[in-house]
Amino acid sequence: MLVNTRLQNGESHESVSFEEAILSPMSAHGGLWAPAHFAKLDFGSLSKDYKELSLQIIRAFGINESLVKSALARYDSFDNGQAVELKEINGLFINELWHGPTRAFKDMALQPFGAIMDELASKKGEKYLIIVATSGDTGPATLQTFKGSKNVRVICLYPDGGTSQVQRLQMLSYNSEPNLKVLGIKGNFDDAQRSLKNLLSNDDFKGFLASKDLHLSAANSVNFGRILFQIIYHIYALIKSGASKENPKNIIVPSGNFGDALGAYYARKMGAPIEKIGIASNANNVLTRLINEGIYDAKDKELIPTISPAMDILLSSNIERLLFDLFGAYRTKELMDELASSKRYELSAGELSKIQQIFYADWCSDDECKAIIKKYASMGELIDPHTATALKMAKNGDIIASTAQWVKFAPSMKIAIEGVPCDDEKETLTSLAAKFNVCLPSTILALFDGTLPPAQICEKTEIESVIKDWLK
Repeated sequence: MLVNTRLQNGESHESVSFEEAILSPMSAHGGLWAPAHFAKLDFGSLSKDYKELSLQIIRAFGINESLVKSALARYDSFDNGQAVELKEINGLFINELWHGPTRAFKDMALQPFGAIMDELASKKGEKYLIIVATSGDTGPATLQTFKGSKNVRVICLYPDGGTSQVQRLQMLSYNSEPNLKVLGIKGNFDDAQRSLKNLLSNDDFKGFLASKDLHLSAANSVNFGRILFQIIYHIYALIKSGASKENPKNIIVPSGNFGDALGAYYARKMGAPIEKIGIASNANNVLTRLINEGIYDAKDKELIPTISPAMDILLSSNIERLLFDLFGAYRTKELMDELASSKRYELSAGELSKIQQIFYADWCSDDECKAIIKKYASMGELIDPHTATALKMAKNGDIIASTAQWVKFAPSMKIAIEGVPCDDEKETLTSLAAKFNVCLPSTILALFDGTLPPAQICEKTEIESVIKDWLK
């Protein structure tokens, strides 16, 4: 069972099933659903087969195994039929999480999540509208997983000019699907995510949807159905890397919305041999300050566009689940209310100490990121800008969550490796692939052929009316 992360004094927890939390991801007072307790895993008895390991972890949460088992078949379509690939480079373990259809780690959770959501809606005889806010990777992965669904329609909100060209083209390639709508907004990811949360709690909007026989849900990592599957790949990497109770390892995560890092934290809570979790940020380094100083401060800050755009986030949703697990629901509501009113909060010395026992953090500038990409290219390895931020923190034996394939960021790769700007993105992709003797995914190359549906761009204040017009 899952409980709400925010309580007022005198209130007691409401609890919901995993299925209920997937369909209705927001709890009271604008909070989220999170586990109240964690079963301990017998790490030595866990399977090295990814699907069987997934089922072992799902059983530990008391979730209906039959609901999830068929959804795991989605991994069969990944490269070589394997969900992830762990690669050892110079004493580091690179956990490649991007072998799915949209070439980013979001597929790891969203492929099975989409199958489960579709099945639940079908069983209940209900239709759902999912709204997703994306900083670049969640959007394509959500659109892909629900493509062709008869039970789920999707609105994808992305910041116009705030994603890579390939990420934008990926989203637009789904725009002709009758159940999918891609909408660029004049703003940044935080604006998109704020709009999403406002719509999830907007009774008038939900009333309009009810008149269309639609229920409202979300596919961002505010939905615990996403987080569940982000626990599994961290444990898998620990098993494959030879970690043990006697030999725990650090896991370093490029982090924006903190869902990937939260998966590692939950794995640690369940007894996985994780020494500490490294949080790597780009120039939008609010998480670095939180972990190093105990201050979360987005006040008067402007989002900085970087070459790692999926991490260009100032308001990180899943920190709330961490605060809840460490400090409880009353304190979490207090901190979240403070963040909502002043875009800032400060932890006590004791609270900061608890966080620092588990996490450490640093951030990586674009120049440092380019230097890391160039360094690994000299060793024959193509590393994307997000993974590069984590490599800055890496030490021998660490596990690095590699969250996206380099093909989504060709201009940044070219300028980092060759020192010259990219004039033609398709040519850059093919030349780098030839130079490093790697295959390009056909789905990425196809984005540059033919005519894609045009982008629709709107003001933040127009989002609700645009969605209503589409549904009419």
